[in-house]
Amino acid sequence: MAGVTNLEVAAILREVADLLEIKGVRFKPQAYQKAALAVETMPEDIAEVAAAGKLEEIPGVGKAIAKKIQEIVETGKLGYLESLRQELPEGVLHLIGISGIGPKKAIALSQALGVRTVDDLEAAAKAGRIRDLPGFGEKTERNILESIQMSRQARERRLLGQILPLARDIERRLTAHPSVRRVSLAGSIRRRKETVGDVDILAASTSPAEVMEVFASLPGVERVLARGLTKTSVVLSAGIQVDLRVVEDTQFGAALQYFTGSKEHNIALRRLAIARNWRLNEYGLVDLSTGRQIAGEDEEGVYQALGLPWIEPELRENRGEIEAARAGKLPDLVGYDEIRGDLHVHTTWSEGAHSIEEMAEAARALGYEYIAICDHAEALRIARGLSPERIAEQVREIERINRESESGFNVLAGIECNIGLDGGLDLPDSVLADLDVVVASVHSGLKQPEEEMTKRLITAMHNDNVDIIGHPTGRILLEREPSRIDLAAVFEAAANLGVMLEINAYPSRLDLSDVNARAAREAGVRLSLGSDAHSRENLRFMEFGVATARRGWLSADDIANTRPLSELRNVLRR
Repeated sequence: MAGVTNLEVAAILREVADLLEIKGVRFKPQAYQKAALAVETMPEDIAEVAAAGKLEEIPGVGKAIAKKIQEIVETGKLGYLESLRQELPEGVLHLIGISGIGPKKAIALSQALGVRTVDDLEAAAKAGRIRDLPGFGEKTERNILESIQMSRQARERRLLGQILPLARDIERRLTAHPSVRRVSLAGSIRRRKETVGDVDILAASTSPAEVMEVFASLPGVERVLARGLTKTSVVLSAGIQVDLRVVEDTQFGAALQYFTGSKEHNIALRRLAIARNWRLNEYGLVDLSTGRQIAGEDEEGVYQALGLPWIEPELRENRGEIEAARAGKLPDLVGYDEIRGDLHVHTTWSEGAHSIEEMAEAARALGYEYIAICDHAEALRIARGLSPERIAEQVREIERINRESESGFNVLAGIECNIGLDGGLDLPDSVLADLDVVVASVHSGLKQPEEEMTKRLITAMHNDNVDIIGHPTGRILLEREPSRIDLAAVFEAAANLGVMLEINAYPSRLDLSDVNARAAREAGVRLSLGSDAHSRENLRFMEFGVATARRGWLSADDIANTRPLSELRNVLRR
């Protein structure tokens, strides 16, 4: 199958893992999940790795899984998966795609109620037929309806972290064409929204027809929806729609501003133009009294003509950025190159794919000065959490690595401990006190009532050893809603206690969100960025955390790990 992507291979491996779990197979599901994560996040193209005979060099990919990946790359499907599907009751696969419905519940719904599709499931829930089944109840029924709504939304949008690499590859290929003068991503992906509906790309070219032909023939294009001289739309094999618009070079800036959006930001700009008797659209900024084009060749000129400094794309949501620009009070946003270290990294000591030394080497290659190893503590057994004894062993290993380091790079000894239902932690204070970084996170009981969840987080923050609250709201984008929390109370407590709140950069989390990160900053909270990396490749997720911080109006001063290690240690010694 030509053009099979890393995402497609990972999706097949994940489905195999799900079906093996349904069958009650032990260990194998985790192996397939681990391989799927490695394939999804690797920078190399899986087809090229397969052609080079290097599939077994991928972390977590042994001989058996490598053989299956080779089959997927060559044929676009996997016979083993087809056989697993045939063993299931009809409809079960559709149901386990709904958050909160595991294999056992899916089979129970299929057998007891004859549920075969998501529509069947929704009808049964609305009719109150699910609540009386053993192991379900009224609350589960209500949660199922919420999850169905999220599932439908997920089909319409994709994670920024999944789509941005694909979009950049297209941008790179178009840039290489000799007739293309300028190319830029536009739309929500340029604004770095956490989820993306489709991809907008803008180009200026002396030969639009040639560019459209190249675009429609790119690897990964499954079908062409429409083709013209100014706009062509395609669907990639990954299922995402990509729209390319080609404009004249003199209009590129106005078109880029217009197609970047957001709609609300553009409306506000147009009002400024109308007040001057001007017209602003994708073709340029025009004086209606003379017909003269005032600006349009570049974005900066459009904003300048309207009396504004250039506004970063991440801010263009009509959340006060135009007023701040007019008053000269736009934030000095944290730069993508200002992060000095990663404060949330996992290794093979728990559920990660690489050793401490391998993670440190990869982080150093990215230009970092330090990383914090924050493997899971023992309560999270599914992630092979560490006991106090194993933590002591890991600390000794980190000390050895730091002693032998010749580059000045530092590995910090940390932990990601679990916040219990009462706000207590799953490790004694005597263990936590000896660590450099303590991240405390909620991993269970995420549907507690708001008052209880709020108290739980604040109780954890009162532990003097806690430095950071990890992924504070517990959301999983397109899968799980945030926990119900009084964030204003949490922000106030964090500011008073000197506890940092994390922007978790893992693409499916980005938690805190941009809006909540801004509110936290305004409440006086210091934030940290962590990739939550489970492999070397995952360290690059930091970019998405920075994007979220920028959308939240954060500067480098607001983020702890923009500081050199000597200053960071002072922050950690709150």
